Amino acid sequence: MELRELGKTGLKVGEIGIGCEGFVDHDGALIGPMLDYAVEHGVNLIDLYSPDPAMRTKLGAALAGRRDKFVLQGHLCTVWKDGQYLRTRKIEEVREGFEDLLERLGSGSVEIGMIHYVDSEEDWRTIAGGPVLQYAKELKACGKIGRIGLSSHNPRAAMEAVRSGEIEVLMFSVNPCDDLQPGGENCESLWDGENYQKPLLNMDPEREALYELCSRMGVGITVMKAFGGGDLLSETLSPAGKALTPWQCIHYALTRPAVASVLAGARTMEELEISVGYERASAEERDYAAAFATFPKIRWQGHCMYCGHCAPCPRGIDVAAVTKFLNLARAQGSVPETVREHYAVLKHAAGQCIACGACESRCPFEVPVIENMRAAAELFGR
Repeated sequence: MELRELGKTGLKVGEIGIGCEGFVDHDGALIGPMLDYAVEHGVNLIDLYSPDPAMRTKLGAALAGRRDKFVLQGHLCTVWKDGQYLRTRKIEEVREGFEDLLERLGSGSVEIGMIHYVDSEEDWRTIAGGPVLQYAKELKACGKIGRIGLSSHNPRAAMEAVRSGEIEVLMFSVNPCDDLQPGGENCESLWDGENYQKPLLNMDPEREALYELCSRMGVGITVMKAFGGGDLLSETLSPAGKALTPWQCIHYALTRPAVASVLAGARTMEELEISVGYERASAEERDYAAAFATFPKIRWQGHCMYCGHCAPCPRGIDVAAVTKFLNLARAQGSVPETVREHYAVLKHAAGQCIACGACESRCPFEVPVIENMRAAAELFGR
């Protein structure tokens, strides 16, 4: 399993993580087998959004003796009432729900304390100015959580939270169809087929700006809904009008700035094995660009998708990396120190481009690569 730095948290997480869907289904019978498989294959990140007490208890038992093998992303503000899940902002319920999580896990702490499901700017402001964020800070101060995170589907709310400097990890829905839709409080609109009937071109600028902001500020992204709830894997259900493979969806998410891990919502062992199989997949099997270029309803013309089709460069330039650093700097309006440092260690800089055009001829999205290389060489000084 390839490990990635989770922003500036100091944590290293596997590219493939586990959502808790499979833990909740099957009366928890898959918890043990999934953890066994995770340990064997180096999967170390687990998201725990569900407050189901039975699941928490069984997971705690399965973690016994191997808790140190995992990075747990536990959620605040998610509680169990009348036999079902409920999101809450009532601080008494938030405290009770999180203490229940720790007790049932048999663990004194989790690595990430995720403020759950913040899909409006108003909700974030209420959290930031109220007892929920204060409680998260108290938990961090006493060592019950290691880092403060936030989960969201709305780039506007997430952007405000990231800019505040209060969160270190963002759990966000990242897939090629969600990325086309503008921010809003109703996440159902992300997979409403009617929103894809009109011609769609390029990524929503707010989502692109969010990923770039996280990269600049060192906020690591863990990905939910990489498969769009499974719709992207079906030609009939996919808003794009064409099916993608799980590996293509995973690779798309992992090539976005700041993304560290894709949390596979595997409901069966087979689904988990398929997602982890990404680590052994060939470049051709991971490649999403060819599929994107033939989507009947969506185009990414002129937009670099960091897919790598521009390679190989006869001068050895990592064109996708250079373009990513250029875009990060352009979004900032200056060259952040971290971006400058990453660019500086590139073996071959944009200034070595000979404008042969080989990269542009291979690009499925008609990106003006030569122009980008000239701009990068001028901006970074080499």
